[in-house]
Amino acid sequence: MRLFIGIPLAGAVLDEISALVARLRPRANSLRWTAPASWHVTLQFLGNSTSDQLACLEKRLTEIHHPPVPIQLPGIGFFERAGVFYASVQLSPALISIQQTVLAATAPCGYQPEARPFHPHITLARAKGPSGSRDLRALQSTLRAEPAFPPFTAREFLLYESHLEPTGARYDICARFPLGK
Repeated sequence: MRLFIGIPLAGAVLDEISALVARLRPRANSLRWTAPASWHVTLQFLGNSTSDQLACLEKRLTEIHHPPVPIQLPGIGFFERAGVFYASVQLSPALISIQQTVLAATAPCGYQPEARPFHPHITLARAKGPSGSRDLRALQSTLRAEPAFPPFTAREFLLYESHLEPTGARYDICARFPLGK
């Protein structure tokens, strides 16, 4: 099973991102747009995991005591080399704290943190093939104003299982862990 840990988005944020995607999708049809059910803030990608690791994770993550985390999405961005269009997530001390707490909790279960710096974001679309790359560049050049996403407070984080399918990834929730307990 492929696992990761993330923060679900608030309903108001989901609504705003959905409205943005609905406006932009007709301008960039060749992009592979992600489904609202897949929008989250990843804290740690764990990858392929055993059932023993899953049991360890559930135990260790239950032990986390952390206050709720304010989340702000200040705008949109592009990872040009990877061909990704995303909503950015502000890197705040509280978000860094929960991410570091999660990393410390997962280490005894055999997981290593990524070497790349933590860059939280919500993937909205991916380029596929040459037409997707053109659409991504065109989308980037036409966007003038940054969308305004409402701030929210994360009151839980989730352990997800990722299933790769021809239409994209599908995520199932394995466990929920409250913040502020």
